Amino acid sequence: MTANTRPDWRKSSYCASSGDACVYVAAAPGTLVRVADRADPAHLVMATTHDAWAAFVEAVKESG
Repeated sequence: MTANTRPDWRKSSYCASSGDACVYVAAAPGTLVRVADRADPAHLVMATTHDAWAAFVEAVKESG
């Protein structure tokens, strides 16, 4: 990622309206998905592959 490229952070649809306890996700250039507790890259929680993220999301959907 270049200095001028910023991730497009998206807030979970399950967040409260205040957004303070939300999970944000951003696809990074290449093969990573970034997951943060806020829409601030300084609060990065983890990075994972697109395939692993898709499997996680599908498992969450299936578990209800």
